[in-house]
Amino acid sequence: MIDNLLEAVGLPGLSMHGFGPLLLVGTWMTVKLSVLSLVVSVILGLIGASAKLSSAYVLRLPAQLYTTLIRGVPDLVLMLLIFYSLQTWLTELTQYLGWSYVEIDPFAAGVITLGFIYGAYFTETFRGAMLAVPKGQREAAVAYGLNRSQRFFLITFPQMMRFALPGIGNNWLVLLKATALVSIIGLADLVKAAQDAGKSTFQLFYFLVLAALVYLLITTLSNYILRRLARKYSAGSREALQ
Repeated sequence: MIDNLLEAVGLPGLSMHGFGPLLLVGTWMTVKLSVLSLVVSVILGLIGASAKLSSAYVLRLPAQLYTTLIRGVPDLVLMLLIFYSLQTWLTELTQYLGWSYVEIDPFAAGVITLGFIYGAYFTETFRGAMLAVPKGQREAAVAYGLNRSQRFFLITFPQMMRFALPGIGNNWLVLLKATALVSIIGLADLVKAAQDAGKSTFQLFYFLVLAALVYLLITTLSNYILRRLARKYSAGSREALQ
């Protein structure tokens, strides 16, 4: 089907050699993994940023250790440690309880692992954005009688997003490319599909270039969406008028 589409638009030379469906599945896997990992990262980032800005030392210390450890160890090492450590602990637990062997789903493991890793980066992004919101805004919200959740979602969050979006965009693009690491835990993402197709046809360079073009397409679309979000959250500011 993809080969026919390429011929229809005048690009018959870009043949998929029958591996078009495999590349589509790999692309969809990459997109799903990236988006779900982003959700986990954002949630952990908001929690971590709130903890690091808390006046309670018992909250600040774990958050500080979390960001320091994660940002100081390579992503590949962390992925191997987290995935295989979880599997080892789960196996020992099931053996101890006399249960049957349970294997961790590679997709769920990939989402959790990437989300946990990049949650540390989002923590610092959101922490800086929260500090950039004028203190008087929060004080005014308290004066109006807003509770803690109302102050965050109505006052702090909309304003901090204007400062956080550049960092969010950078983190998202890095996270998107980091999904290529999941092939080491058995997931058939875009890079793995391109490698399999290239090795089968002895055209590895060709299929890796195609994979790079797909990543470029996704990042281009992402940049467009990020620019629209930046305009939305910069409404009323000088940046929104430029």
